[in-house]
Amino acid sequence: MKKLLFLLLVSGLLMVGCSDDTGTTDSQSKGEITVWAHPYTDNQEKEGEMWKELIASYEDASGVKVNFQQIPWANRDQKILTALAANNGPDVFYAIPDQMPQYAEAGMLVDLSPYMENNDMDDFVESSLVPTKWKGKMYGVPILQSVETFMYNVEVVKAIGEDPFKLPTTWEEFEEWAAKAKEKGYYASSFQGGGSMNGTLYPYLWQAGGEILTEDNKVMINNESGVEAFEFINKLYGNGWIPQDSITALDHDALWDSGKLLSIQGAGKSVSRMLEKETFEFVIAPPLKNKKQATYGTTGMFVVPVNSDNKDAAAEFIKVITNAENQRKFNRETQFIPTRESAKDIYDDQKYLAQLASYTEFTQSGVIHPEGRNIMPLIQAELQTMLEGKKTPKEAADAAAKAIEGKLK
Repeated sequence: MKKLLFLLLVSGLLMVGCSDDTGTTDSQSKGEITVWAHPYTDNQEKEGEMWKELIASYEDASGVKVNFQQIPWANRDQKILTALAANNGPDVFYAIPDQMPQYAEAGMLVDLSPYMENNDMDDFVESSLVPTKWKGKMYGVPILQSVETFMYNVEVVKAIGEDPFKLPTTWEEFEEWAAKAKEKGYYASSFQGGGSMNGTLYPYLWQAGGEILTEDNKVMINNESGVEAFEFINKLYGNGWIPQDSITALDHDALWDSGKLLSIQGAGKSVSRMLEKETFEFVIAPPLKNKKQATYGTTGMFVVPVNSDNKDAAAEFIKVITNAENQRKFNRETQFIPTRESAKDIYDDQKYLAQLASYTEFTQSGVIHPEGRNIMPLIQAELQTMLEGKKTPKEAADAAAKAIEGKLK
């Protein structure tokens, strides 16, 4: 039903996008744009002031008025698609990596590549540009990134006889620490088996040198590297290095807060939470490496729909909002990482966030494919079945591949 709704909305949108602009007014086509974004912090008053400042920097320079609307995260896809199909949607909206390829494949987004000349694109972190592209075209400009990696409880590190300044960098080293942690009565780390694959299977699969699904629909989750990742997770669980509820858990914050975990997989928000609670000292490790050093990190971007009445002004807004100075303002307030290298200096005086910012080169933003979001539950089901002991890692990987192939058909 959801796919049918999506197709109907896209069909309507494309018909509108191909029509002429006789229904628009001169002021709409030249003098104003509508921008949709989401809440990025809990302090909406301060965030509102930030947006006023960012928007003013564009309006003052361009003379174009910005109608800014904040929309909730819940049901955002349906709201955006419905509005665009009715030709009363935004000229610019915020998108994440699992949305962009769906919209791009359906012909709903403007290729922004021609607008990016003289925009110092070399200043952008390369990993932040990867999820903005689909089939050789650039459909978004990134404004934020995050990095997920291991954070260690210093007290527990010392309790197992290790040095908090020499943290594990490889699977083998992590396994050695995990075994020592278990001997001392600790879990080695967290594992949110009930959450997104971005934080569970995918990082290990990338570290093994593998991929899940390519742009040209080649399913690779069950190749040698993929199976190795399933085996590694199965080992973590089978040896008791991760909690017993890891099959369906959504978080292990309580275990972490009570000092029962050696490490936890966290990002910038985890740092903010830890500093606020002041529970214990912690240190951050670089992303792990097996064949490849890699981890998950989201990327947030702004895009322009094909039926925007003012594409030039919309593209210019995105350029302005993602310039170095505005990225500093946006990410300082939201506590994400700028996608421009030159803007990362906002964290020079914050050691933890500066450290995370130095790891963005290793991030991947999930499966960049129109079916990226839809295949997650299929993979998760097989991973959980494996952890329950009902399938071997190879059987689970093969079953996941078969399920993905079925979804693609």
